[in-house]
Amino acid sequence: MKEAMGILETLQFYLAYPFVRYALIVGTLIALCAALLGVTLVLKRFSYIGDGLSHVAFGALAVATVFDLGSTSVVVMPVTVLAAVLILRTGQNPKLHGDAAIAMLSVGSLAVGYLVMNLFSTSANISGDVCSTLFGSTSILTLTKAEVWLCVVMSVVVVAVFIFLYNRIFAVTFDENFARATGLRAGFYNNLIAVITAVIIVLAMNLVGSLLISALVIFPALSAMRVLQNFKGVVVYAAVLSIGCALAGIVLSILFSTPVGATIVAAQIVVFFANCLIGKLAR
Repeated sequence: MKEAMGILETLQFYLAYPFVRYALIVGTLIALCAALLGVTLVLKRFSYIGDGLSHVAFGALAVATVFDLGSTSVVVMPVTVLAAVLILRTGQNPKLHGDAAIAMLSVGSLAVGYLVMNLFSTSANISGDVCSTLFGSTSILTLTKAEVWLCVVMSVVVVAVFIFLYNRIFAVTFDENFARATGLRAGFYNNLIAVITAVIIVLAMNLVGSLLISALVIFPALSAMRVLQNFKGVVVYAAVLSIGCALAGIVLSILFSTPVGATIVAAQIVVFFANCLIGKLAR
């Protein structure tokens, strides 16, 4: 009982600081956006796009940081969005399959980013910088007001697009050929999904790092699918699980000084196996 009270007092102490509240707000918004798009990406077998785009974002971030190109998000986001569209375009090329295009782009970006950091970085701890970028760091706890507002605005745009275009995204997700036959511009909505995914990838880099971003997209969707079969129910449940894991991961990382990204992903793994068990018992 005393230990629980001590943890609550410690948490209350940290919550008095604005940077902790900023981290919780940003973590909640990113988790929500990732879960909404995650269900669609998993059902369309596009979940590999998140992994590929995260490597592209790492390469762009490395270049922007080393050459001091101003706000890194302003540089990284357009590059990642362009890569998302390029991946979809090349994936439709019969001579170059989608998985091969993503492999080339992601590995090439990762290598170029690491090479640039080694050749031009003035930091004395290059390995530490690379590790924090790939796996996340305490940067989520050093967010500025401008970064928080950028995340809020972009998250509102992502959620609004998903809500207003829900029926079209649903149609493209489950039967793209039928959607095309009814006159729906499936290619446009596929590009839109890819662009929104790129935005989420860039926003999530401060939270979990570029190598762990796919977990935010995949785990909540897969966990929800273990229990529910209805698309809308899966989306809502995935959003609840994603937000819960993000908040739990951030709080635990603050209390026990663990890496933020890895703690969030560990929470999602636990939740995934718990939902697998619940799904089996329910059936």
